[in-house]
Amino acid sequence: MNEPKVTEHIASSNKALFSFELLPPLKGEDFTAIQQTIDPLVEFDPAFINITYHQQEVVYDTLDNGLMKKRTVRKRPGTVGISAAIKYRYGIPVVPHIICGGFTREETENALIDLNFLGIKNLLVVRGDPPVGMKTFVPEPDGNSYAVDLVKQITELNRGHYLEKDIKNNRSTNFCIGVAGYPEKHSESPNLESDLHFLKKKVKAGADYIVTQMFFDNQKYFDFVKNCRAKGIDVPIIPGLKPITTRNQIVVLPQTFHVDMPEALVKEILKCKDNRAVRQVGVEWAIQQSKELLKFGVPGLHFYTMGKSDNIREIAKNIL
Repeated sequence: MNEPKVTEHIASSNKALFSFELLPPLKGEDFTAIQQTIDPLVEFDPAFINITYHQQEVVYDTLDNGLMKKRTVRKRPGTVGISAAIKYRYGIPVVPHIICGGFTREETENALIDLNFLGIKNLLVVRGDPPVGMKTFVPEPDGNSYAVDLVKQITELNRGHYLEKDIKNNRSTNFCIGVAGYPEKHSESPNLESDLHFLKKKVKAGADYIVTQMFFDNQKYFDFVKNCRAKGIDVPIIPGLKPITTRNQIVVLPQTFHVDMPEALVKEILKCKDNRAVRQVGVEWAIQQSKELLKFGVPGLHFYTMGKSDNIREIAKNIL
């Protein structure tokens, strides 16, 4: 069962697409949490579902002699398996994330081969963040250092060029490649101009579309699109939205994702007596954001669920 490419879906649709992102469950949990997130949103005909990939983390165990032993763990494995399960249980196209961190180029190629066997044609390619406790990103030996390197590897596979040069009867893959865009710039970029420079390199390397980091001020997105077009970046740019659900997110989200919170939104949240009220403010803010973005003519609306979809459902009911 092959699925349409994200870009094909955008081109053939007469309305903005609706999509959302899921976290794989923690190791030891089953598919139940995924179902609980997807089921309330199925009626809104999601165009695709993104599945994040998480690299290994380093943890330190205290031994009986008091010394520390380093151990690497992958707390959220299963992206490929979850992608397959969603595709065949729900018939909804999936977009697994492919990351640089924690993988060699050969391991990446093998994962892409698995996805190709499964008929999965859409990817979102990101470098990935440094592991918890590390300030800088360090690639694996013989791994990809930047997202553009990963895009180039996938583009080569789409041309039938594998890492082993002597492969016979090599078949080309046909992946549609999405990359991340940052309306308020990536945290490691010195400025927006530099960020756009590297984004354009990813598009020239083969990226077919862009999904943005979350933002809470639509003008940031409008300016980003304008600046991208001025640079010759002409692929679809899908806005990513994250409804606020708790009071502490007005501190945590800017620190984690390096985004600004509009003063009006912060004031409304600070008035709330509890997180139930905060959640409602977040829903109403996202509804207004969505309506304005739809009026602007965005190719789709992409929501970051963080594993919860009741608020996304409420938003969807008001905009779709």
